[in-house]
Amino acid sequence: MTKETDYSQFSLLDLFSMEVKTQVAVLNDRLLALETQPQTQEDLAALMRAAHSIKGAARIVQLNSVVTLAHAMEDCFVAAQAGEIRLTAADIDVLLAAVDMLLNIGIACEGNSQPQLPEEANIQTLVSAIANILNSPPVSQTAPVELAQPQTAILESNSTASAWVVPPSQVFSAVDKPETLQNRVVRVGADNLNCLMGLAGESLVEAKWLETFADSLLKLKSRQTELFSLLEKLQELLGNNSLNLIERQIQEQMSAVSQTASECRQLLGDRHNELELFCQRSSNLADRLYRQVIATHMSPFGEAGQGFPRMVRDMARQLGKRIKLEIFGKSTLVDRDILERLEAPLTHILRNAIDHGIETPAERLALGKPETGTIRLEVVHRAGMLLITVSDDGRGIDLEFLRLEIVTKNLTTPEMAAKLTEAELMEFLFLPGFSTAKTVTEISGRGVGLDVAHSTVREVGGTLRAVSQPGLGMTLYLQLPLTLSVLRTLVVEIAHEAYAFGLARIDQVVMIPRTAIVVSENQPFIMVNDQAVALISAHQVLELPASVVNPEFLPVVIISDRLSRYGVVVDRFIGECNLVVRPLDSRLGKVPNISAAALLDDGSPVLIIDIEDLVRSISKVLASGQLSQVNHATQTAVTKTYKRVLVVDDSITVREMERKLLENKGYKVEVAVNGMDGWNAIRSSDYNLVITDIDMPRMNGFELTSQIKTHDKLKHIPVIIVSYKDREEDRIHGLEAGANYYLTKSSFHDDTLLTAVIDLIGES
Repeated sequence: MTKETDYSQFSLLDLFSMEVKTQVAVLNDRLLALETQPQTQEDLAALMRAAHSIKGAARIVQLNSVVTLAHAMEDCFVAAQAGEIRLTAADIDVLLAAVDMLLNIGIACEGNSQPQLPEEANIQTLVSAIANILNSPPVSQTAPVELAQPQTAILESNSTASAWVVPPSQVFSAVDKPETLQNRVVRVGADNLNCLMGLAGESLVEAKWLETFADSLLKLKSRQTELFSLLEKLQELLGNNSLNLIERQIQEQMSAVSQTASECRQLLGDRHNELELFCQRSSNLADRLYRQVIATHMSPFGEAGQGFPRMVRDMARQLGKRIKLEIFGKSTLVDRDILERLEAPLTHILRNAIDHGIETPAERLALGKPETGTIRLEVVHRAGMLLITVSDDGRGIDLEFLRLEIVTKNLTTPEMAAKLTEAELMEFLFLPGFSTAKTVTEISGRGVGLDVAHSTVREVGGTLRAVSQPGLGMTLYLQLPLTLSVLRTLVVEIAHEAYAFGLARIDQVVMIPRTAIVVSENQPFIMVNDQAVALISAHQVLELPASVVNPEFLPVVIISDRLSRYGVVVDRFIGECNLVVRPLDSRLGKVPNISAAALLDDGSPVLIIDIEDLVRSISKVLASGQLSQVNHATQTAVTKTYKRVLVVDDSITVREMERKLLENKGYKVEVAVNGMDGWNAIRSSDYNLVITDIDMPRMNGFELTSQIKTHDKLKHIPVIIVSYKDREEDRIHGLEAGANYYLTKSSFHDDTLLTAVIDLIGES
């Protein structure tokens, strides 16, 4: 879950001001984009959400004129989305003037309980101008934006209206000066570049430390304010009594102390503000440096795959086959170290597809396929990982033949082979020396191809999975980290220390109730997707002190190798983060179960788990029979003392309004800034109730509710949908998704929301 600033000390008008400034940035950027490119649904949806958020925030603070203006803008963007209108340059001028008006209102509200707002007539002029846009005749969706002079007559009352519109033809284009596109190359040694990357990562961590230091100064400032208050009270007590000489001297000294404390408070406040500005500049600079250095270590995938088309062509001719290789994502950036290691496994995979997968032209014609077979290689970035897909339209793998081969090679018994699933059968293809080829040729048949590919992918922290459709082809999925220097990880706590698991090597993350644990022959198990997964405590396998608490739910990280799957019980999930990988000192040798180290944002160290080594260690512990129970009854259980509520809303104002309402009633409240952020939070922590908005980026409230209510472990959590839209179809949609309540945000001004919360989970 995203870590947020504590907004509890801000007034609602301050929060409204923050909301407006945030959304105005979106409105400005997207409106300007509409003038230089086709009006995409993405831009229009973002504009609609921004106006909708301002409207909701204005309603909370009861600024009705702002509600009217934002509502008019929202209607305009909705109409553009539906194709009823197309925004011209003149229309965008009007909308930009409205954006300026909103910004001025937001600035006026900052730190001011009685803001001086623009005259109502000026706002209504803009509302009328926007209404005229809605009444304009529809234009073809493919028509370009016509750049015209702005309608200044409509906007005479608003001094912030644009005065000029610059056609795109007058804006500098890189095409005009092609020499600026030349990429100058400088040779840099790999060691120097790796050192530079390490330093960039450290600078980013150090910049994050400044934020923590600034927070500590803020706490010091708060404590000093309390001290100043105590001095004032003491001075009042001395002043209320008749004073003798000594008491007068004490009072004089107290006055001096009070004056000094006041000066210190002012000085500390000024220095803290300066430090905050420095923190922002330092963090931005470190982040830019870090990203730029990472970029220097990346190369387009096409550089590594240049030889593949020729290799496929030559091998196909040698085998008398016709094969077309299609490569997608040649420009996708990949870490150079990974690119170097990818060439061998991809070569083996392509050779297998050519030899085993694609049929001869005669065979393909007999099967009703085109004479020319196709191998498709696709490279994309997805969910912070590098995904490479290699597929062919050949014969695929006959699963029954594969099952028979496994038994023939004495890899398992016929009874066990009959029970193997398709995924389990395909795993045998990656075993050393395993091959389904009937003859050994110069090209393949020795069983080393997929084994080499699998081993290489595992070495770089990735996974390899095969899927076959008999008669239709085969697909192999390679999932790899984007870079070996930066690792996307799940950070957990074990024995009060942080440890990191590479996300690419995690099968699943679950919270397991103790009642779901089954013990057989002294071995605890859980059922995950109808499969038994052996449980083991991370404390035992890492040889760390055992936990002294016994929570109701166990955080479990499920990992696996080719043949085994285990659930590692940790103390708690801390969250996902990118870590700059730092190798351990070579003098330490191979540290059991640990592959490398890194620093968290706060500068604290974290050890990165070596999954392959950990799986081997688990196997040894299980084989020894000295397994400790993960649900030992003598340990002390933790009891809940409060009820937890998750508020999901992309509006700062609404989030903080709901937080204050609920915390004042004794509930423990956490917030998420959008639907996806909320979904991640729900899966990694326990909540008694979820309150969500509808219109949010990345995942809306209906989708979030549906995800919760269709999840076996989460569907018991009640959900309240709170929206400005009091439309019957939205209410029905929300209830069909599984929401327990559908409320409008007018309920903030009475007890409807609190009544619903108490009705669902009781009083805190």
